[in-house]
Amino acid sequence: MTRFSTSLKLMAAAALILLAGCTTKPPANTAPPPVEAPSAGGTAPVTTESSSIIPGSAEDLRVNVGDTVHFDYDRYELRDEDRNILQRQASWLQKYAQVRVSVEGHCDERGTREYNLALGARRANAVKEYLVSLGVSSGRLETISYGKERPVCTQSSEDCYAQNRRGVTVVSGGASS
Repeated sequence: MTRFSTSLKLMAAAALILLAGCTTKPPANTAPPPVEAPSAGGTAPVTTESSSIIPGSAEDLRVNVGDTVHFDYDRYELRDEDRNILQRQASWLQKYAQVRVSVEGHCDERGTREYNLALGARRANAVKEYLVSLGVSSGRLETISYGKERPVCTQSSEDCYAQNRRGVTVVSGGASS
């Protein structure tokens, strides 16, 4: 009988230990994400915490310079407001000569996969050629087309389509950490 009560006590103690290990910790108090001001006229987004961004980093390019340009429907010609973003990118790339980037071409969901891959490639090449015309070495730029495979918006509306018709400059190497 003592053996049974000792075994029962051990099992009860083990169950309590297991239950104590399953308790959840309260969530850590985190600061809210940086607030982005709406960009007007092709200007780069402004954040309230830009001092924490390392100059020459991928985040620096994305937040302080701007990494995305947009295209009209079924087009790959650069718009005037997007040329301003690319001019800032070219200045940034000249300042940080060790950085290499990849230019991604994207499309909206309309059209065949093959057509959109080709259009995305033309968009990425249009961005690359403009950066090269501004003095960036073509050896530091590579292009890739994702066609309609990587949408940022998945609704079937003109606003959403416009967001997906884009060229994105992504740091692929040599940036500060």
